[in-house]
Amino acid sequence: MTDSAITGKRRKGPPKPLNSERLRDLALSYLARFSTSAAKLEAYLARKLRERGWEGEGQPDIHGLVARYVELGYVDDAAYARAQAGSLLRRGYGARRVGQALHAAGIAEPIRAEVDPAEFARREAALALARKRRFGPFFDGAIERDRREKQVAAILRAGHVYDHARRVIDASSEAELEEWLDEARDGVD
Repeated sequence: MTDSAITGKRRKGPPKPLNSERLRDLALSYLARFSTSAAKLEAYLARKLRERGWEGEGQPDIHGLVARYVELGYVDDAAYARAQAGSLLRRGYGARRVGQALHAAGIAEPIRAEVDPAEFARREAALALARKRRFGPFFDGAIERDRREKQVAAILRAGHVYDHARRVIDASSEAELEEWLDEARDGVD
């Protein structure tokens, strides 16, 4: 008796090489599960081609397939960029980290510039990070010099500018930070 007969599991063979139909199905399956950019979809399909090989006629037209899905509206880089930027800002990441994430996803510079957060959103993200990580006035107890420096460094690594990091850490109370946030809401710097 074989091992597969004992365990009741069937052994899987290597996946079939891709052809035009399988490549299209793979792309649609990916789009059904994930919100993505055109560049990320293209990279995914190229990786699958490297892993599984190609048995179709000629060379696969990955770029044409992705362009077709962009044309049909299945892939929208601007909508993806807005959603990613909003998600990262709500989690407390700064504008620099948002820009880096969008660049890594293959979003074009004009779209990245369009979704670049305004001053109010930048301050709100800095406050979200401070609340979440208990930095500055959200920390219970006195902040020693080394802890303060570590908190500033963490805020900078999250993509915020130094002025925002310093302002958040040096604030004496949560109310002071709320006033700072309201200044940006009203358009006063």
